[in-house]
Amino acid sequence: MVKWSHHAKAQLRHIHDYISEDSPLYAKRVSEELVQKTIGLDELPRKGRTVAELNNDAVRELRLYSYRILYEIKSDNLIEVLAVIHKRRHLEEEDIPR
Repeated sequence: MVKWSHHAKAQLRHIHDYISEDSPLYAKRVSEELVQKTIGLDELPRKGRTVAELNNDAVRELRLYSYRILYEIKSDNLIEVLAVIHKRRHLEEEDIPR
């Protein structure tokens, strides 16, 4: 099961709202593709690469467009999406609430 944290959902909404100022259609497309990218992670949890800044094998990332989707392998069948951040942004502790 892939579960999105409240924090990650809020970030996704923020991304959608920001893009929709210029293009509501593109905002919807990007948001849907970010969510779609996480489907199936419970079957292939190590699909993403480890997050270099964190040095924790359980926290991994997928990339799509200019975004990093950070997720944690909680158990064999539970994945939690922790954050969605712009790849140019430096990863901070508050980006991944625990």
